[in-house]
Amino acid sequence: MDHAHAARAGIGLRQPHYRAFGERRPATGFVEVHSENFFNPHDAAAQVLAAVRAEYAVSLHGVGLALGSACGLDDTHLGRLAALVARVDPVRVSDHACFARAPDAGGAVVHANDLLPVAFTQATLAVFEAHVQQVQERLRRPILVENLSSYLDFAERDFSEPQFFAELTRRSGCGLLLDVNNLMVNALNAGADDPPASVCAWLDELAQCAPRACIGEIHLAGHSRQHGLVIDDHSSVVSVPVWQAYAHALRRFGPQPTLIEWDTALPELDVLLGEAAQAQRLLDAEAAARAAERAA
Repeated sequence: MDHAHAARAGIGLRQPHYRAFGERRPATGFVEVHSENFFNPHDAAAQVLAAVRAEYAVSLHGVGLALGSACGLDDTHLGRLAALVARVDPVRVSDHACFARAPDAGGAVVHANDLLPVAFTQATLAVFEAHVQQVQERLRRPILVENLSSYLDFAERDFSEPQFFAELTRRSGCGLLLDVNNLMVNALNAGADDPPASVCAWLDELAQCAPRACIGEIHLAGHSRQHGLVIDDHSSVVSVPVWQAYAHALRRFGPQPTLIEWDTALPELDVLLGEAAQAQRLLDAEAAARAAERAA
């Protein structure tokens, strides 16, 4: 895991904020971008990223590897990601614990353009382990795998979700990108009596079964309720229960690089920076508490 920026909070950099970010050069711990938006090394977005990378740590967060797809990885996609990693030299590279690729009726492999959930079984774990190792060998570095917000569950399972990620990190050497908002969305949609307590119990279970220092980055975001479902749409400020669960995660796993995600209904840049500042206050408070314990 990356420890050089272990106590810093950052923001996701999206196109509407390029100009303001470049002009102001705000003091933020790092920026995170969606990898696939920067695969073309010759377009304007690549030039923006190069300028940002000259002054900031950059984390690459992908949505297209589809690590849980039994039909295998897309080698072209992986090659373009490897080229981007070589150009940017990011502090972290991540993608999701999902599948998205499958053969159609004619046998051609198609991409669903979505982050589809997986069953937590031995067979699924074997697929993930092989694909994560393939990616890490190609990139010559460990990656982080993010837990999903999921709107369905599978009857078949060999692991709880924390056990699944603990095993994946242990077997493959990857880390976990812990999305606290996704955990809250799942708890709300599952009808948990006390969603924050349910999320904290998930985190406690992970802490009990995962290797030390398995968390490489934390994501925080807003969610909304639409047509009876809670949707992980990254369209608002971080909710109070998610902040509470985040503080619990820091107590369990220590200060970790933390990202404020905001992808729809983007506000002014200052709003994102304010959310990152709140995360930074919690990071600093946890670091101070641990320092005081060591000194006692």
